[in-house]
Amino acid sequence: MSMAPMPTECFVGLMSGTSMDGADGVLVDFSGARPEVLAAAHTPFPAALREAFGALQQPGDDEIHREAVAANELARVYAECVAELLRQADIAPGHVTAIGAHGQTIRHRPGLYDGIGYTRQTQHPALLAELTDIDVVADFRSRDIAAGGQGAPLVPAVHAALFGARDETRVVCNIGGISNISILPAANTGRSVTGFDCGPGNALLDHWVHRHQGAAYDDRGAWGASGRVDADLLERLLTEPYFRAAPPKSTGRDLFHPAWLQGVLDSLPQQPKPADVQATLATLTATAIARDVLAYAGNASRLIVCGGGASNDYVMQALGQLLPGVAVQTTADFGVPVTQVEAIAFAWLARQCMRRAPGNVPTVTGAAGPRVLGAIYPR
Repeated sequence: MSMAPMPTECFVGLMSGTSMDGADGVLVDFSGARPEVLAAAHTPFPAALREAFGALQQPGDDEIHREAVAANELARVYAECVAELLRQADIAPGHVTAIGAHGQTIRHRPGLYDGIGYTRQTQHPALLAELTDIDVVADFRSRDIAAGGQGAPLVPAVHAALFGARDETRVVCNIGGISNISILPAANTGRSVTGFDCGPGNALLDHWVHRHQGAAYDDRGAWGASGRVDADLLERLLTEPYFRAAPPKSTGRDLFHPAWLQGVLDSLPQQPKPADVQATLATLTATAIARDVLAYAGNASRLIVCGGGASNDYVMQALGQLLPGVAVQTTADFGVPVTQVEAIAFAWLARQCMRRAPGNVPTVTGAAGPRVLGAIYPR
C-alpha cells in the first residue's frame, strides 16, 4: 500500500486578535492552486493571560516586566496550538517550512493623528522556535509602518486570492475586536484591491457583556437583540473623528476602549439600560461597516464576513438591513470557516517572507511601496 505524498509547502499561521480570547491556528499547504487547510485548532488563553493583555492596553507600572512575562506565556500557548495542528495532520515539525505568528497587539499607533508611528505585537518568537523546532516569522506590521504605512490591514491580498471574482466587486469584512474591510474589485476591471479598518468590532461588545452579564461574549448577539438602540447614544458615538477620516487608516484598542465608551455614556442626560447599550454598540459596528461599504464600494454585490462577529446574528441582520442591495454572507459559504481566515493570512505572509516577496498592499496601507514583512527566527 503506497503512502500519500507529504505536502511540500506547509506553513502554520497563528492569530490572536483584539478579542484576546485565544490563539487560532491553521496548518496550510500552499503547493496547489489554492491554499489547502490541513488542520485547524483553537487554544484558549488562560484567564490570567487575557487579563494581563487587557492591562497592557493602557500605560501602567512595570510594563516591561509584565509584557515579557505575558510574551513568554503566549509562546507556550502558541506552541500548544502548533502541537495540536501537527498531531491532527500527522506531520513532523521538519515538514513545516515556517510558522507565521502574529502576536498579541498591545499598542497600535500608526501615526494617523500625531505623526508617531509604531506598533507592538508582543510575543517571544525565539522561544516559540525553541519549543516547536520550526522557523518562526513574526513582527509583520513594523516594516509597513516604517515605510509610511498604517501597518494594517495586512489580509486583503489573501482575501483577494480566496474570495475575489472576475465579474463582480466583493467586500470581505473581518469583524474581530476591530472591524476591517477589503474591497475586491471585479478582476476584469484591473482595479487595485483596497482596504482599511472601519472601527470597533467585538471589542466594546465583549467588554460590555462581560461587565454586565459576566460572559466572555454575547452569544449569537442574543443579549443585544433583547435591547433597543438608543438613537442619542449612537449619534454621539458616531461623532468620533476616526469614522470620518479618509483611508488609508487603521485603529485599535488605543482608541476604541472602555474609557472612550464611558466618556460618551457620561455625556448623556440619562443612562440607557445595559441591554440597550449592547444593542447600540452592535448597531455601531454594523453602521460603521455599512457606511464604508457604501462610500468606498458602492457597486459591491456581496459582503463576505469572517471573524467572531460573523457569529453575531444581531450584527449580521443589521448589516443586511443597512445594505439592502448587497448579499451579506460569511466566508463559510465559500468553504472557509469564519475563524480561519486571518490565521491563513499569516501563514501566507510567512511564506512571502521566507521567499523574500512583498506581503503588504500599498494601496491598502499607504506604504511607500511593496515591502517584505516580518522577521525570521530560525529553529
